[in-house]
Amino acid sequence: MGTVPRAWLTRNVRLLSAVSFLQDTASELLYPLLPIYLTTVLGAPPAVVGAIEGAAEGAASMTKLASGPLGDRFARRPLIATGYGMAALGKVMVAAFVSWHGVLAGRVVDRLGKGLRGAPRDALLVAGIDDAARGRVFGFHRAMDTAGAVVGPLIGLAGYELLDHRIGPLLWIAAVPAALSVALVFLVREPRRVQTTTGTREPVFARVKDLPRRYWRICAALVAFGLINFPDALLLLRLSEIGFSVVDVILAYVGYNLVYALASFPAGLLADRIGRIPVFGIGLVFFAIGYTGLGLTTDRGAAWLLIGVYGLFTACTDGVGKAWISSLVGPDLQASAQGIYGGASGFAILFAGVWAGLAWGSDGTLPLLVSGVAGAGFAVAMLVVGYRAKGGVPTPVIE
Repeated sequence: MGTVPRAWLTRNVRLLSAVSFLQDTASELLYPLLPIYLTTVLGAPPAVVGAIEGAAEGAASMTKLASGPLGDRFARRPLIATGYGMAALGKVMVAAFVSWHGVLAGRVVDRLGKGLRGAPRDALLVAGIDDAARGRVFGFHRAMDTAGAVVGPLIGLAGYELLDHRIGPLLWIAAVPAALSVALVFLVREPRRVQTTTGTREPVFARVKDLPRRYWRICAALVAFGLINFPDALLLLRLSEIGFSVVDVILAYVGYNLVYALASFPAGLLADRIGRIPVFGIGLVFFAIGYTGLGLTTDRGAAWLLIGVYGLFTACTDGVGKAWISSLVGPDLQASAQGIYGGASGFAILFAGVWAGLAWGSDGTLPLLVSGVAGAGFAVAMLVVGYRAKGGVPTPVIE
């Protein structure tokens, strides 16, 4: 472990983390304002807002399933650049079109880009990095990415006030960091990979069958948890229902992301030291507290604290989950493993949003409590498994 601490912070880790920071600044500048823009400026009904986000996230999840095998078959940097380029184009489309149909098209293009870039980028992040340091690699990347989710909404909120509540110009401002992120991708270096003659002729998805059985078991367990982890927009809706103003909701979202960003690297470092399973289990404890608490409380002060607790959940599970998945396969299957995990998890969260939305009722108490209790069960199971594993760091699968 003596040589690990410095070796993990490679040029590619720094560059790809900066790329993610810029892109997330652009995305999260739009995220809190887009529902207001659609309903008040373009006159779209609330149902259209939900349909647009559902279509966008569905497109991202579908693309993730394909981008993984593509990233193991072809060069990864062009896929990453194309993905970030599509995201930038989507933001320009949102700003340029003056109907909700155009916003729909822009959001879908944006999210298709997100789906295309994710798995190849995650594979390139850990290329040549020892498994014992991957928790901190993904933790650092998640911290930088989520820092953009702090800066973006603050820029949006400041611009909203300075521009006399005109949202249109802000949409164009969001395109600037998105374009800069694409330019940075071209500074990333991709290690040369040995490509066999047989490999160039086999179908793109042929090697998915080589993913080990252990990978499928763990992936299935993590995706199953996604079925109770509904989209963050519903948590923000809950805050609104207990008395948060529009500005308060945006600031609460910023606070959640600030906690997430600050805790991501320490969580990744801890996962490298004591194991991914126990840290993931601790994250599920925070999930159970956050959801159950938000389902029960109507106190605004308590809600602020619970949103912070929810940020700790994401910090302990997002990057740690990716590090866990990456340790289960060799370098030639990294993108496939991350793509299938990311795509399946996305569909699970999308399904969670549907059932939670249908069961929401007047205040969302029922789905929050159901997910909170179920999350506690997942947490207990994960911590028991982590204890039995005596540290929980999975042995990398090289063959």
